[in-house]
This record gives sequence, C-alpha cells and structure tokens, in this order.
Amino acid sequence: MVRLQKFLASCGVASRRGAEDIIKQGRVWVNGEKVTQMGVTVDEDYDEVKVDGEVVRTENKKMYIMLNKPVGFVTTVSDDKGRPTVLDLVSDISMRIYPVGRLDYDTEGLLLLTNDGDLTYKLTHPKSEIPKTYVAEVTGNINMETLEKLRRGVVIDGVKTSPATVEVVGATRLGTKLEITIHEGRNRQVRKMFEECGCIVKHLERIREAGLNLGHLPRGKWRKLSESEVNMLKNIGKVNNKPRYNKYKNRGGKKYE
Repeated sequence: MVRLQKFLASCGVASRRGAEDIIKQGRVWVNGEKVTQMGVTVDEDYDEVKVDGEVVRTENKKMYIMLNKPVGFVTTVSDDKGRPTVLDLVSDISMRIYPVGRLDYDTEGLLLLTNDGDLTYKLTHPKSEIPKTYVAEVTGNINMETLEKLRRGVVIDGVKTSPATVEVVGATRLGTKLEITIHEGRNRQVRKMFEECGCIVKHLERIREAGLNLGHLPRGKWRKLSESEVNMLKNIGKVNNKPRYNKYKNRGGKKYE
C-alpha cells in the first residue's frame, strides 16, 4: 500500500506536492469514490485510480500472481467458442496480465499469470525444463510395470516423453491417486501418458510448478507472489547454465561438459 499522492507522482501525473493539490481539488477518484483528503492509501496493483475521469497506473509495473484454476475455464486471453477464460477469474486486476503456459479446460490447479514477457519466455521455453507436479486420479491397472514405463518415458504423438517421477499416493472412489512430475509442456501430456499405459485420467490437478506450491489457495481464487517467490522464478536455470563436470571430456586440462 502506498499513499495516494505518491502513487500519482509515480504515474507521472504531477509532483507529489502537485498531486496533493489535485486531490484537494476533488479531481481524484479511487474505486469509484471521490477523494479530497490526504492520508488515503492505495494498492497500486488492485485499486482503480482515476484523475479527471481517466485511469492512471504506474508505467512498466510488473505483476505476478498465482491462480487456482477450476475446471471449465480455458487458458487463453479470449475464446472463439465463447467459453469462460482464466482472465475472467482475475477481472478485479486492472493491469493486463497473461497466462504463463497453459492448463487444459478439464484440468485444474496452479496457473501463473504475469505481464513480464521475459519471465514468461523463460518459464515456457523447453530448455528450462521447469518441473510441474500433478495429482492424477486414474482408472486402470496401476502396477510396477506401469510405473516404470511412465518413469522411463512413453511415446505420445510419435515422440517419446522425458522420464517422469511417479508415485502412488492413495486410492479414491475413482481409482488410484498418483503424483507425477514432468518437465515438458506438451498438449494434454499427462493424460496421454496414462492413456498410453491403458489408464484413463478422471481428475487432474497441478499442485506445484517451478518450486511454487498451490497450498491452500481456494479454487477460483488468486494471490500475488511474494518478492522472494518472484526472485526464485527469475533465478531458475542460472545454476544449471554453469559448466558441469564430465569425466569423459577433457578440454585444456579441465573436465567440463
């Protein structure tokens, strides 16, 4: 939260003292209410501030949020079939933000949204190998052979998937509950992997991505990422980009990949 006059100054409306004069003149509205007194604070990511009827906002302000996407929403900005989109769930955010990657229409769980194009590119590029963990409830024969097949990788759409981490975590009325972590983002990948093993996914939820946990965020609700969470996302891959030791290669007396 910041003082209104400081927010107006950061938006380039006027100096802080000039912003105070504008407020006293009754030219400023916050969330539909006129403000004429000093001391009002605003959330620059959430509140709508207007001066002389025009919305004002800070330039180049970055927004990072986590949404618990429900089933029945498409992960796009708009949909030609008229279906609700994930942006309908964050309509109370005045800034324009976009989904990072996607979750299928019939899959729920953790979805990141931001207006940081550089971070979006980094998190969605295949070379980053961002881990994504899902809880899947499936029907079919889940045995050690099935688990090992998933762990080694299966061929879907003519291409073998990277090895996955898979563990049985329980049983439900729908069948077996498993936790699976993948590092790719292919279309309907988890469902297709299980289908290749003769199993059908009845319910699928993403609970972790890039080190972030969905936790107890209610379905259909969102929250802003903390500064430490944002920094963690921005630092992903820096360690992995360093040369790694490899005993089979020798370049100039030093052993690196």
